Amino acid sequence: MRRTAYKLAGLAFVATGLVGAVLPLLPSTIFFILAAAMFARSSPELEARILAHPVVGPQVIAWRDHGVIPPRAKALALGGMAVGYGVFLATSGAGLVLALIVAGIMIGCAAYVLTRPSRPQA
Repeated sequence: MRRTAYKLAGLAFVATGLVGAVLPLLPSTIFFILAAAMFARSSPELEARILAHPVVGPQVIAWRDHGVIPPRAKALALGGMAVGYGVFLATSGAGLVLALIVAGIMIGCAAYVLTRPSRPQA
């Protein structure tokens, strides 16, 4: 039962990652990282397919082994956060308090991304 739940979660993360590969504001790599983690507990074959994938595999392995976010991925993540926050402000009609709360959350996420290593430590 638990393996099935992990496998279904992994498949859902893969589907979301595929959508994120097409939509500019939705990240994709994080969903493949989560999918690999779910498949590690349920389906070694599917985990191996993600790790062997020529596009997402190296990023998933870099995160898993070293906690690395490459500089280009950091720039895209930060740019996506900025654009997302701009869209939020432009379309939500949020008041000052909500806008500051969302900004605080975004800044916290940006700080996390920025403090991850860009390359494996020697």
